[in-house]
Amino acid sequence: MLSDITSNELADLKTESHTVRDGTSITYAHLKNEGAPKITLVHSLAMDHKFWIPVIKELRNSAEIIAVDCRGHGASEKAAGPYSLELFASDVADVLEQTGWEKSLVAGASLGGAVALQFAVKFPNRTSALGLIDTTSCYGPTAPDDWAKRANAARTKGLQSMTDFQESRWFSDKFRKDNPDIVQFCIDTFVANDLDSYSATCHMLGGFDLRSNLNELTMPTAVIVGEEDYATPLEMAQVLHEGISGSTLEVIQGGRHLTPLEHPTLIADRLITLARKA
Repeated sequence: MLSDITSNELADLKTESHTVRDGTSITYAHLKNEGAPKITLVHSLAMDHKFWIPVIKELRNSAEIIAVDCRGHGASEKAAGPYSLELFASDVADVLEQTGWEKSLVAGASLGGAVALQFAVKFPNRTSALGLIDTTSCYGPTAPDDWAKRANAARTKGLQSMTDFQESRWFSDKFRKDNPDIVQFCIDTFVANDLDSYSATCHMLGGFDLRSNLNELTMPTAVIVGEEDYATPLEMAQVLHEGISGSTLEVIQGGRHLTPLEHPTLIADRLITLARKA
């Protein structure tokens, strides 16, 4: 239900902002829970921290949580591109340092999973565990052109024109039928994006490749993917799993690309289990 995302039930989820090293203001939500495992969450492309609220509700009594609005997204500053995963990972690091967190589980979905992966590569000593959800270490040889076309489509046709395509990738047919309000919430968030920031993020996703870094990672890692994820399919999740020694791989039956919204209870359970291993 839409109330899972928009209600005031999480009044203790405080939104704050921090100016990171290059002068950009990054907004994040912080659910405090002294002494509990620390979990950092990074959202999917064109979403914001509210993407995680159904999961946060499941974790509210068992974890302390920071959910970041990536630069160019949500309430964070719409800083000029070009963007890089290293820059996004440094933004997360600066927020955690501001909050006084030395280490945490870092988890992300789609774009957020790529940011979490880059964070773990860049700051391994600050990553107690790693959650890679519906994501990839590389979009493949045609990625620069594919993502450039998506950025161009947004500029020439508008973000609204892309929503039918996005809906069918985000959620299973049954979920869309049963939860039209959550689908609409995602559409509204998607179309509200800044075009320059969206374009810069698309080009960033087209250009990154962390496959050669996977064998560097030694922290507990969970790789999770929807069975019907056409955006970052099982083959991409298998590359992550096979490249990160000791990682686990779970396929969510019937899930598509935004499993934290389709299956928040399952995702929350996997994250807190992972955090307790760290």
